[in-house]
Amino acid sequence: MKLTKFVATLALTLGIAGAAAAQQMQAPPQGDQVDQLDQLLDLDENQQQEIRGLLDEAERQLAPKEQEAQALQARLGEYVGPDFDENAIRQDAARLGDLTGEITAETVLLQSRIEAVFTDEQRQRLDEAIAQQQQQMQDLQDQMQQQGGEQPAQPIQ
Repeated sequence: MKLTKFVATLALTLGIAGAAAAQQMQAPPQGDQVDQLDQLLDLDENQQQEIRGLLDEAERQLAPKEQEAQALQARLGEYVGPDFDENAIRQDAARLGDLTGEITAETVLLQSRIEAVFTDEQRQRLDEAIAQQQQQMQDLQDQMQQQGGEQPAQPIQ
């Protein structure tokens, strides 16, 4: 699956807005996610329950990793200064990289597990919704570029 399709699928499926780093992703409460999927794909009760279970399990696994990643990011910011400790910076940065990889892997696995719950028809509807969302995003970017290009340059003072 292309990265852009994955990101769009993940954003649509989980309700995650923006292109935040994996360790900064915060999903809305699971009921909202499942309700959104149900509205889009007309899930049956078994599918809803299975997806809720997958989301609950993912939250249990990811929450501590996300908290640790945020703590590491904060600590790395505290290292900035003339009296820096290169070893501590490298050690914390390496751990943050490991956590980011773990979070990314769990997120991809979650996406795959959720998609496995869908029927072929539901996957097709999801693909169509993703394509529509991508087109809307592209249209918005094009519109913003056009507006930016039409504004006269302001002199630097």
